Amino acid sequence: MERIYYVTVGPLRSNSYLLVDGGSSEGVIIDAGDEPSKILGMLKTGVRVRRIIATHGHFDHVLAVDDIREVLGVEFLIHRADQAVLDILPQSTLRILGVSMKPPKPDGYLEDGDVIPLGGSSLRVIHTPGHSPGSSCLLTGKTLFSGDTLFAGSIGRTDIPLADSEKIIESIKSKLYTLPDDTMVYPGHGQWTTIGSEKRTNPFVRV
Repeated sequence: MERIYYVTVGPLRSNSYLLVDGGSSEGVIIDAGDEPSKILGMLKTGVRVRRIIATHGHFDHVLAVDDIREVLGVEFLIHRADQAVLDILPQSTLRILGVSMKPPKPDGYLEDGDVIPLGGSSLRVIHTPGHSPGSSCLLTGKTLFSGDTLFAGSIGRTDIPLADSEKIIESIKSKLYTLPDDTMVYPGHGQWTTIGSEKRTNPFVRV
């Protein structure tokens, strides 16, 4: 049985998650957005974090990566298509935060369909472009970490550089709404939801 912990961090109130495999106590940090001490505070005795994964490259999902990687000595992974988003992070942080931040350098890249081992379980990468070119969701069993692709009652912004409104709708319809209705959705911002609830009530993407 997997365990999920989370903290809300940074000025944009991003959700950072710690997913732990119950059998092995191996863990993965999903979206290390900011406030590294707060994220590291989720670690429980015996938990061994194997990697940090970003659902996409916007600053509010990666600013704590380097600090956490230095402490834990683990790899950082992101979809290859979001290297372009990381490349413009100094400009985006200067514009929004007033200070230019250096982007973390990935140790490896994810592709659609990749299976990432986590003890006795695993995470499957679902590439869902739209909010950014490399936006990806992570699925384990009936638990989906949706990043900024799908929210409770909303979807990720597409009025920003490298975003595409048609692609995000197609990603949600073809790749997320095809999952079982009782799949729990843990988004990059806001509260949890289910695939079934979003199919019935999300005003941006109806089936």
